Amino acid sequence: MIGYLRGKNLFSDSGNVIIDVGGVGYKVALSANSFEHIAGREEIELFIYTNVKEDSIQLFGFAEKSEMQMFELLISINGIGPKLALTILSGVRASDLQSIIASGNYDRLTSIPGIGRKTAERIILELRGKVEKMETDNFIAQPGTRGEAIKALLSLGYNAKVAERAVREVLEHEPGLSIEELIRSAIKKAFS
Repeated sequence: MIGYLRGKNLFSDSGNVIIDVGGVGYKVALSANSFEHIAGREEIELFIYTNVKEDSIQLFGFAEKSEMQMFELLISINGIGPKLALTILSGVRASDLQSIIASGNYDRLTSIPGIGRKTAERIILELRGKVEKMETDNFIAQPGTRGEAIKALLSLGYNAKVAERAVREVLEHEPGLSIEELIRSAIKKAFS
């Protein structure tokens, strides 16, 4: 099984990359978040999940270990395959998904394409205890603080992806903010 690849970026589009590793080109499916991470780079490295089926072998790549861990948790749920898990991780970053699941935010999950109410309930029910124990590379704020700030921005009419990105960027630079300061800074960030 392939678990990690590092090599030259031969070709990439929004959903796939071909990595040249020692003269062999590996086609790897990516989430939108991982694609953003490798875009424009000549030399790339990815954590790999190898999916073996009767008629094919597929490689799924992740720029961060936490994203691969979340992917593995998602595909452990009955009815969620690798493609849907990748779609979920394209709609929300792994650390934000951890917060969404930990806080039981069904509405945010159902805003992701392909996720209905029953699937959202199953994800939260089956993964809530697991994500609370999960170590992530980028989990900066407590789930409640991050989640509350995102909810506040959503209630003000901001797009979910914009709200999550603004809150994440503010917390990367100023992790100790109060909820009020976080919301104010995130609103400023969303406009910039």
